[in-house]
Amino acid sequence: MRTADFSPASRKSLVPRWGRLALIAIGLVYLVLLVALPLGNIFLQAFGEGLGSYWQAVSTREALHAIGLTLLIALVAVPVNTFFGLVIAWVLARQQFVLKPLLLGVLDLPFAISPVVVGMMAIVLFSHTNGFLGPWLAAHDLKIIFALPSMILVTTFVTLPFVAREVLPVLLATGTDQEQAAETLGATPFQIFWRITLPEIRQALLYGVVLTNARALGEFGAVSVVSGKLINETQTLTLHIEQVYTEYQTTAAFACASLLALVALLTLVGGEWLRQSREQT
Repeated sequence: MRTADFSPASRKSLVPRWGRLALIAIGLVYLVLLVALPLGNIFLQAFGEGLGSYWQAVSTREALHAIGLTLLIALVAVPVNTFFGLVIAWVLARQQFVLKPLLLGVLDLPFAISPVVVGMMAIVLFSHTNGFLGPWLAAHDLKIIFALPSMILVTTFVTLPFVAREVLPVLLATGTDQEQAAETLGATPFQIFWRITLPEIRQALLYGVVLTNARALGEFGAVSVVSGKLINETQTLTLHIEQVYTEYQTTAAFACASLLALVALLTLVGGEWLRQSREQT
């Protein structure tokens, strides 16, 4: 009986040369129209009136405060999600328990749920007027909504899965043989993690941190709901871009947007470098 040949050479012959070229051209045109041209136009618009206008746009008091607040939120959210992402990934990879599928589903919830809904969830919990914890927070003069704590909370929520989702497959793939061998030799849990587990997951962990940081810096929907958009108080860089754009300050809007685009490009380059490094190790 003749068996099918699925070798690479055979697969190439299934699509004629003109067909492959057409598919490549379609893919490239789609990416150029959808990604490269709009992204390039951001930088063209940002520098359209010269470097002086660009610098003036990104160095106003409002812009600098928005940049500082954005970095502050990321400075809190990224380490928190790095730690808990590692813990969640380790628990899912190394432990067996009844609610494991449920925990996996909950871990992916921030990917599936709209950031606006995340903001509304925070309102329902922490608002002084109609929040579940509102009366208690008001009685203790604690302000969460329309203040920095709620912005950190929602940003932490939407960036939760990245580290765990990057580290989990690596932990599953590496198994526990080396860790068990080290344990039989008398290594402590910390020594096992530091000398065996961490080197194995290092690239995945760094990639997860890079993605978490990029998502935290660019978050808009959830922060928009809970921040109140108070200029020089609770306005992040994305909210500042929206504000100046709606005020027809297009150069300022595109200049600040170019900063976020630059972070995205650097993230892409860093992520690709880490991915290739992981494949080579």
